[in-house]
Amino acid sequence: MKFNSIYQGLISGKEKLALVGLGYVGMPVAVEFAKHIHVIGFDINQKRVNEYQNGIDSTNEIGQAIKNTTVDFTADPTRLKEAKFIIVAVPTPVNADNTPDLSPVQGASRTVGQNLSAGSIVVFESTVYPGVTEDICVPIIEKESGLKCGVDWKIGYSPERINPGDRVHTLTTIRKVVSGMDRETASEIQKVYDIIIKAGTYMVSDIKTAEAVKVVENSQRDINIAFMNEIAIICDKLKIDTDEVLSGMNTKWNALGFKPGLVGGHCIGVDPYYLTNAAEKLGYHSQIILNGRKVNDSMGAFVADAAIKKMIEAGIAPKKATVVVLGITFKENCPDTRNSKVVDVINRLREFDIHPVVSDEWADSTIAKNEYGVDLIEFDHLPKADCIIVAVGHSKFRSLSMMQLKAMFKAEIPDDEKVLVDVKSLYRMDELKVSGMRFWRL
Repeated sequence: MKFNSIYQGLISGKEKLALVGLGYVGMPVAVEFAKHIHVIGFDINQKRVNEYQNGIDSTNEIGQAIKNTTVDFTADPTRLKEAKFIIVAVPTPVNADNTPDLSPVQGASRTVGQNLSAGSIVVFESTVYPGVTEDICVPIIEKESGLKCGVDWKIGYSPERINPGDRVHTLTTIRKVVSGMDRETASEIQKVYDIIIKAGTYMVSDIKTAEAVKVVENSQRDINIAFMNEIAIICDKLKIDTDEVLSGMNTKWNALGFKPGLVGGHCIGVDPYYLTNAAEKLGYHSQIILNGRKVNDSMGAFVADAAIKKMIEAGIAPKKATVVVLGITFKENCPDTRNSKVVDVINRLREFDIHPVVSDEWADSTIAKNEYGVDLIEFDHLPKADCIIVAVGHSKFRSLSMMQLKAMFKAEIPDDEKVLVDVKSLYRMDELKVSGMRFWRL
């Protein structure tokens, strides 16, 4: 059976490519491929499919371009039978105990297996620990399809590297790592991705290596941010400004430029657990990665405690205070609330019987309510505050002047009783000092 002619079939229009999973990763990939070849976009979420069919991009990853795409969006899994090249891009979250939750990948594997045509190549993009694609996904697909991997169909892996909300490092400008079960498969997968990846592709020797690339690159970033968060905690105890320390450090050529912050989202806050889980199964207990996770997972409580301390210093009774939290998404200028660590700040405040008012016009109010029990309030309808926690660096919040920020507080309280917590160090230190407000920043 020929697998080295799928690329030719795609570019000639004789074959189709299918995307399984149309979220922040899958949908932009489908839309980009559709500029060049025939694409079927499948998702089990009928509501999401309907939105795309009606030109609505709730992820905000491609915006108005969704209206002009030729992707054939569907919630009918049998349509996958029409494709010879199938890409799986479904979420890979963690369970409450931080162990990998492979149920979305397993479910997608069953769907692919039930609708797999002989002679196809299946490529997984979902972030997993080394071994999942071949040891877990392949047997499921084989069982459901009755087709033998390596004989009737081939498997590959190419880790997603999309950075939600990033308008500089986009899908086509980020180099793509590719791999396959054998050299022939890897070469065919590389040619297919080269259709859309302007930055080029990078082939590694096998699937496990490609799986490791993804979890290692995100674990590295997680550890670096954890170090900066530790520095922020130390600087706070030393009563010196973290941002000024790091600005000074970054004048040296070999400084890495990382900053402290709340580490959430679907990658950096999750992938290290996939890597350490795989290591645990092999008898190795992480010495650094899990400690980095412990530090980063503690930062929401650290920020909330700092806000409470500042309110007490200002003579404000925290339980009676009106606390406003600006932002709930996991990063700036992005609607993605998955694994948001701002929620940790909110939950810590709730432990002290403080019920903050939250505003984020980027976030979906239904998701915020259903996932986190948070009722989002429109910015213009926020109550006057005793304490404002600016948790996310959305452009709207970043552009607020000191005068505008002051106007958000209760008019009757003096400036030194207005508590401003600047988690992202959005505002200039000299302006904060001149404002007279009681401020704290991470």
